[in-house]
Amino acid sequence: MLRNDVITGDCVRAMNELPAGSVDLVFADPPFNIGYEYDKYDDSRSAREYLKWTESWLAAAVRALKPNGSFFLAIGDEYVAEHKVRLDALGLSMRNWIVWHYTFGVNCKKKFSRSHAHILYYVKNPKQYTFNPDAVRVASARQTTYADRRANSTGKLPDDTWVLRPQECEDHFRADQDTWFVSRVCGTFNERVNHPCQMPEAVLARIIKVASNPGELVLDPFAGSGTTLAVAKKLGRDYLGMELSDTYADGVRKRLQMIEFGAPEAAPAPPAAKPKKRRVSR
Repeated sequence: MLRNDVITGDCVRAMNELPAGSVDLVFADPPFNIGYEYDKYDDSRSAREYLKWTESWLAAAVRALKPNGSFFLAIGDEYVAEHKVRLDALGLSMRNWIVWHYTFGVNCKKKFSRSHAHILYYVKNPKQYTFNPDAVRVASARQTTYADRRANSTGKLPDDTWVLRPQECEDHFRADQDTWFVSRVCGTFNERVNHPCQMPEAVLARIIKVASNPGELVLDPFAGSGTTLAVAKKLGRDYLGMELSDTYADGVRKRLQMIEFGAPEAAPAPPAAKPKKRRVSR
């Protein structure tokens, strides 16, 4: 079975060609059907067409997942409920409905500006699945704020809302929050590659650390900018991506060539400050 590569082409067909029950962790960040301009994919389908396609790729991904595998799905407001209903119908068990709260969201003029996305966390078997709590523990508020001697010295498990600010703690996530607050990867960020939609590495690092082990296989059916695969490689996991666009797939391969095992995940960085104009005495 192919590993540590990117398959160019339709992800449904590619996943259906994988051996059933061969993948330990699936992370999927599919198109949201809200009109993004992709290289080859049409992101402005009718709701009926989009959801029919959604059913196809979800079924293919679940088929590829091991009996003790985990599935994380990032999706927007418009179709999160429809995705949940379909994942439930496929027999998976939901562990968390995570909210990722980010900065530098899309500015809206006729409604409240969006600053979050949903991450649905499912497993195939609720009694047997990988969950590595010690790999993702953060300091608790008892430790950081109240200096409470009763605090668990190993920290606490994160809550189901993720917050990440670049200027905050070294591990990126605030200990006293239950929102995944991570800035989107904006055009001015050093982490940015040539793709319209890019997940921050810190979000993928938490998912891959908690739901897989070194040497296991992480699948991303929508490789996009390659963040899932890049973080998996850094963390010593095997990876497999699918990408419809030849251009994006080539970009992912180039990104992966520059990555070595053990390299740190990139923290989101704020936009570079514009240089101040200097006054000239006359």
